[in-house]
Amino acid sequence: MPYFDAASAAPLHPVAREALLASLDEGWADPARLYREGRRARLLLDAAREAAAEAVGCRPDELVFTPSGTQAVHSGIFGSLAARRRVGRRLVHSAVEHSSVLHAAEVHEAAGGTAAAVGVDRAGRVAVADFAAALLPGTALACLQSANHEVGTEQPVEEVAAHCQEAGVPLLVDAAQSLAWGPVPGAWSLMTASAHKWGGPPGVGLLAVRKGTRFAPQGPLDERESGRVPGFGNLPAIVAAAAALRALRAEAGAERDEAGRLRELVDRIRRRVPEQVPDVEVVGDPAHRLPHLVTFSCLYVDGEILLQELDRAGFSVSSGSSCTSSTLTPSHVLRAMGVLSEGNVRVSLPYGTPEAEVERFLEVLPGTVREVRERLGVPTERPAPAAAEESVTEEAGLVVDALGKRCPVPVIELGRAIGRVRVGGTVTVLSDDEVSAVDIPAWCWTQKQEYVGQEAADRGVAYVVRRSV
Repeated sequence: MPYFDAASAAPLHPVAREALLASLDEGWADPARLYREGRRARLLLDAAREAAAEAVGCRPDELVFTPSGTQAVHSGIFGSLAARRRVGRRLVHSAVEHSSVLHAAEVHEAAGGTAAAVGVDRAGRVAVADFAAALLPGTALACLQSANHEVGTEQPVEEVAAHCQEAGVPLLVDAAQSLAWGPVPGAWSLMTASAHKWGGPPGVGLLAVRKGTRFAPQGPLDERESGRVPGFGNLPAIVAAAAALRALRAEAGAERDEAGRLRELVDRIRRRVPEQVPDVEVVGDPAHRLPHLVTFSCLYVDGEILLQELDRAGFSVSSGSSCTSSTLTPSHVLRAMGVLSEGNVRVSLPYGTPEAEVERFLEVLPGTVREVRERLGVPTERPAPAAAEESVTEEAGLVVDALGKRCPVPVIELGRAIGRVRVGGTVTVLSDDEVSAVDIPAWCWTQKQEYVGQEAADRGVAYVVRRSV
């Protein structure tokens, strides 16, 4: 069964599997002990640290291993904020950071600090000037991911890092999605990553803190990992994680590296999905992006049903659609980008994905989307432009009551109604589903209609759309 969700967790790399099995025999002892087994374990830990540090681009004594990428993020943020408390309590981050950064920001604000989110463009990329402008006096820390987990857009880390350095603000980079494909450039101060994103075992993260960066570990101190991570680490998993990362970097130097091969397959998906499936928006930056990841949203589609049908067809993919989440709220990434969230599909190809599996996915997808739309009674044609002499028979305005209905129903009913009003006329959609605030403007963008705005209503919100074509 083709597994296309490497951005969540990549399959264990063959080299990692071998290293894990070998280190279970050799690396089970406490590396802090001085007897033979402890010394052997210490040698394995030191070798893993050196390999990981080389891949990151830092000194071995600047890098520690954590139980997860999320803990690495939290340790990095709170350790840096605590060390720079006298400077100020302002935290700056992009609006599309991983949830681990956003959750840390919420805790920081609850404790009396401030946090500022820098917006992104429709491709999910921050403007360097906007980020630099957010580095006000009193800023203790800035956070910017190297590449987005949901849409694959790469961020201008090197340019932002230069501005942070000029402002005297340390920059923490979440490199979980990109580290497998190469080091992160620029004068960043802290970096985090997670092994299960690059084919290492789960339960291993890393935190790099460059020399000269003020850092105060939070919580009870421990003699392990430079006092930054308490407890006895999972040494066999750490060894396997470092082995996988080293293997991927070695393969990147091959004549035809895996990143280039996967990029070609993703380019094929980006090109053919909009050709084969009507009303699809491919999201994320087309050029500045990860090689293995592509995200697209299908208009008039329930995301949960679509993922279930693709699973039945043998494909494991993920989604940022609100229809597939327990909270029924749209992805904060898609919301910040202002793109369609309904029917969202994220395809992230793991190492070694055969070309034939991608071709079969492209064959299966159009029929699957069509079947889901048919179940929902989706309008199959766009409204034809009205002739001048016929426009008098069309209505100048309609109100669609979609109260109590969840995505994608409000947008489906908008699609049905728009053809009943004359060009220049309006459709007002009443909805109490907060997803409508994202998807109705996005629908207007994809359908070349004018989004007028939203108005207060007795219940829910009134979203006003003017027919342009």
